[in-house]
Amino acid sequence: MTETSQDRLLDAILPHVPFDGWSAAAFAAACADADMTRAEAETIAPRGAIDLAIAFHRRGDRAMVEGIATSDMAAMKFREKVAAALRLRLDVMADQREAVRRATTLFALPQNAPDGAKLVWETSDQVWTALGDTSRDINWYTKRATLSGVWASTVLFWLGDDTPGSADTTAFVDRRIEDVMRIEKVKAQVRDNALTKPFANFASKVFATVKAPDFSRLDDLPSRIVRAK
Repeated sequence: MTETSQDRLLDAILPHVPFDGWSAAAFAAACADADMTRAEAETIAPRGAIDLAIAFHRRGDRAMVEGIATSDMAAMKFREKVAAALRLRLDVMADQREAVRRATTLFALPQNAPDGAKLVWETSDQVWTALGDTSRDINWYTKRATLSGVWASTVLFWLGDDTPGSADTTAFVDRRIEDVMRIEKVKAQVRDNALTKPFANFASKVFATVKAPDFSRLDDLPSRIVRAK
């Protein structure tokens, strides 16, 4: 893969993040290390370090998707595939724990929370898409919302996990995915139960018009958002 100017700037800031966080000081040091002027760097990251923190997260998502594509998951149950995908995402971050910790703190700030929530959603979307999710109705949203909660809690657990190979985090992921599957099982039981089926059918009709986003309609719009691949 060809290195871009953003890659070069991101690689330059990472050694400074454990000491200075995703800060203006770290951004200035990255400019110097990457042999870029401040003006050049700001054309790549207009908001400075926060834009590089976002690029750092999306780089991890891309690596996870590549890992899923090259993994043999054919014999796995779907819950095992989801858990394996999240473990792949953790593996990507394994040698950058402090950068992740600093990014988590950064995106917890009120002014940065929308960016943080969007990134968590993107990771969830990348997992479902890479695993072949074909839902186009309300389930498109509920799957991603549920997995977003799992992923956010997993990162926080992992940051405090000092067991060899993050063994406790692996167990935590398995438990959380099992909880999600249990919810899906309850939903199926509600749909099949004679007493609750009318309510389930009513809810189904209410949400029948909710559809997944049609990103193809955005192709001809200027400045459109491009999903990570």
